[in-house]
This record gives sequence, structure tokens and C-alpha cells, in this order.
Amino acid sequence: MSIYLYELPTTGAVSFADFCVDGSPQDSHTAHMAEATQARANLRGALKENKRADRDEKDYLKLVKVLDDYLPYLRGIMNCVDSGEIAMKYEPIFSWRTTLSANINPLNTSPRLSIPSLYADLAFSLLTYAFALSNLAYSIVNSLGNYERERAISDIERKTKDEKLNFAVTLLCRAAGIFSYLSDSVLLDWSKIEARNTGNVTARPPDMHKEVNAALAKLAIADAQSLAIRKLLSKSAYDSTLTPGPPLPKSHPSPALIAKLHLECASLYSSARSLAMTPGKSRSSSGTSNEISIDLRRYLAESVLFHNALARKWLGVDAGENGGRQKGGEAVAFLIWAKKDLEDLKDSGKSLGIGKEKEQKERKKQKVLEELENVNVFLKHYKKVNDSLSFQPVPPQMDLQACIPAGRLAVAVKPFSSHIPAFGPGSVEHARRQIEELSVLEPGVESEQSSDADKASPFSRETYAGAGSYF
Repeated sequence: MSIYLYELPTTGAVSFADFCVDGSPQDSHTAHMAEATQARANLRGALKENKRADRDEKDYLKLVKVLDDYLPYLRGIMNCVDSGEIAMKYEPIFSWRTTLSANINPLNTSPRLSIPSLYADLAFSLLTYAFALSNLAYSIVNSLGNYERERAISDIERKTKDEKLNFAVTLLCRAAGIFSYLSDSVLLDWSKIEARNTGNVTARPPDMHKEVNAALAKLAIADAQSLAIRKLLSKSAYDSTLTPGPPLPKSHPSPALIAKLHLECASLYSSARSLAMTPGKSRSSSGTSNEISIDLRRYLAESVLFHNALARKWLGVDAGENGGRQKGGEAVAFLIWAKKDLEDLKDSGKSLGIGKEKEQKERKKQKVLEELENVNVFLKHYKKVNDSLSFQPVPPQMDLQACIPAGRLAVAVKPFSSHIPAFGPGSVEHARRQIEELSVLEPGVESEQSSDADKASPFSRETYAGAGSYF
């Protein structure tokens, strides 16, 4: 129906010099730790600024760039701790306010937790990174309006907005990659290290559960696919603005394909909902519920219903347009089913329960009403044709199940590559120092080794500062 808009977390202040001891030669990391502290302070400030800003004034691109600056420093510190170049006086505690928990305190704000380990800060920072990318996609789509229905829009303007829509799809695919990376790598590594060091795993909020992040990855891809469908229908939506319904314009893509794409959306949202509900079956050590927020649960549940309804609509249109007289009854049956689902969605009031703001809720309700009106146009036409020409029986809903095809995926997760450390092992600086040391021992190899290092590490520190240039 739209893109899920995340509430972003906030975090407490941290000084790495308080618990990190520089053990490198000539104390070369002391300045780096100060830079890391400043980069994290910038992140904290950006999150507080985002929290205070009005919805239309939130700068998600700025937040993404701030995270792109901080994460390489955090990676550098973690690598230096692993290599022994930095020692820790004690296990650091990081304070983060969770945003996916169903637990709301008396002030109606999400709970603030203090969690030990550098991995905690890495996990929450990456989660915030994915949230920010998704919200950036939301803001881009929100700025486009219902452009494909504007009769005065030029073909060039429409194509320009199509590209912006496609960019939002890319952002969501990147967010899905980060959620998957959290689920498959970071959270597992964190648990293994905790189990090895302390013998148990720290109780975590839903935000830090493997299943929840796997669910968020599916949600992001489903949102991306829904935008991809919109882009695919952009030209035909414009062409049919004055004359909605059959016959379809020549620019219209295959109704069967559109149905399969919606079916895959519904399947992804359904899988996401099942995964997201998994942690809710248990309770944390403090006795609080591990359930995710009701807002997210409603979004997933309604999205399943909405995309299933649209899939049935397009299966009915495909039968009516391409099935000949033999499928006249089937076309009517699918459209009746789609109409019933959309009416249930409208009348249940659930469409008003998604989202955090009245404007957003009303926009979602309007989308349901628009689709219901469109279904009625097709249903009226195909019913008239079937009653006067085809005379085919209208099969019951149960019989239609066998006619529903498998879904089809049109977008893919963009795998996340961990940020290159700003310093220490794995950094460009570290690689160059090793090359310089090797060249002293073996004169003449510096230029060859430098070339190989450049190939292996294409992002220099200077170029990495613009790693978000795809924005």
C-alpha cells in the first residue's frame, strides 16, 4: 500500500577514550579514537535532530551520510581490539532507545536500553542505517504524489519521476541487504562472542532478534516490489486516466504478470509477519514482552490482504481480456473476490490503523477506495459481457484457488558490504604501511604491491568519504 515509515532510535553519549587504551606503536590510534568519538557524537546529534523535526523536515540523507562516516571508525576500533592494538579497560555500555518493541512506557515513548559490547553499537548503528535508507525511500515517493494520474504532466516529466521511483526501489533493496546482513552475520557473531566470553547471551529487544531482522529484509523487498509494480504501470495508468477500465491501453503490461508480482508481494509480507511474530512467543529476562509494535504488525497484515486483493483483480482482468468467452465467468468470479477483500479492508477500519499520522492514514484509506472503484468498473463490464454474450457459470471462490499461479519476484536484495575500517587492520592506511615495511625488506616491490593493494581495496579513505555518492 505504501512504504513502512520507521521511527528512528536515539542513543546516549559515548567517549571511546573512557574505555579504550591505545596499545599501538607511537600511540598512533589516540587521534583516531578522538575522531571516532566525534563521529559518534555527530550521529547522536543527527538522531536527536531527526526526532525533533517535523515529518516533512526530516533529513534522512544527512543521517545516512553521518552513519557512513561513523561506521568505518567503529569498524576500525573493533578490528584494533581484535588485533590487540587497542585494549579495553572494561566492557563498554551503549545506550539505545528501541523503536520496534510493543512495550510503551508511561510517557508513550519507546524504551531506552543499556547493552554491553561494541557489537551492540554496531548492530544498532546498522539497524538505524537500514531504517534511514527505507525512510529516505519513503520521503522520495511521498514527494512524487500521484503523478501518473496527472493529465497535464509531460512524457519527460513522467519519466523523470519514474526514475525517482526506481531510485526509491534501489534504496529499499539496499536496506534489505543491511537487514539480511544483521540477521545472518552481525547478530550471530555477537551471540557467539558473548557465549564464549560469558557463557550466556544478553537479553535483547525485538530490534536485535535474528528473526525480526529477517522479517524486515522481506518487508523492504516487498515494499520495493510494490514500487516496481507502480513504475511498471506508470505509462498505462497515464493512458487510462480518462477512460479507466477495459479495454486496456496498448501500453499496459500483461495483467497475468502484474497478478504474479502482487502475489509475490503478499507472500513476502506474510513471511515477514510470521518471522516478526516469532520473538513474541517468549519473554525477556526482565519479564517484558518481546513482541514487535502493533503498528508494524498491522502494516504487514494489511499489506497481505491488499496485495492478494490486487492479485485477484488482475487475474480477473487477464481472464476477461485474454481468456475469451470461455473465461467470462472466471473473470467475474475473481473480480467479485477482489471486491469483497477490498470492502472488508475498508469496512474493518484497519486501513485507518496503519501509520502514525492522520495524513498518512487517510492516504492509505484513499488508495483502498481507488482500487475498489477500479475493480467495480472492470466487474461491471465483464459481468455485462458474460450475461449477454458468454453465458459462463461463475465458479465459487473455492474453485478459483486452483487457478492462482505462483508469485514472481522482480527485485532483489542488494548484498551489504561491510564498511572499510577508517584505521587499523583492514584499512587502506594499514595496507599501505605494510607495503612500505615490505619494500624496505625487498626493494623494488613497492610499486607492484601498491598496485595490487589499490585493486584489492578500491575505496581509499578519501573516496570512501563519498561512499554515499549514489544518493
